[in-house]
Amino acid sequence: MPRQTTGFIAIHCSDTKPNMDIGAKEIRQWHVAPPPKGRGWADIGYNFIIRRDGTIEPGRDLDHDGDNFEEIGAHVEGFNSRSVGICMVGGMDYVGKPDNNFTPEQFKSLATLVRQTLHIYPGAVVQGHRDFPGVKKACPCFDVKAWWKSVNS
Repeated sequence: MPRQTTGFIAIHCSDTKPNMDIGAKEIRQWHVAPPPKGRGWADIGYNFIIRRDGTIEPGRDLDHDGDNFEEIGAHVEGFNSRSVGICMVGGMDYVGKPDNNFTPEQFKSLATLVRQTLHIYPGAVVQGHRDFPGVKKACPCFDVKAWWKSVNS
């Protein structure tokens, strides 16, 4: 079933070190694994993953069955049914601190993917996970709204 409304495109980071070249497969394993090692979710939480080399990998489907909340993304509590989640691999330095260590290839792919997603959901607000109410982490370690404005000026 197509989404009823999509008001946000939420940009995330995987909170991984720059030498970790992971993708949808690994993140799906983390999200599906039962606690305490994983989240215990039905699938990966994000709709798209952008690897370190800029490769865009699909995650959870954009459309969902309105009665089956297991198919809705799981990336911004309270906004999952009305947002698209894009995760950039990286965002942590070698000692575990938030770090904008994303590659130029990732930023190029992010701009392309956001434009494509806005074509499907015109008028959606592009913002970082950290810009949603109640989020207390630095994800994705850069100001998404400022970045988006800079690539469109």
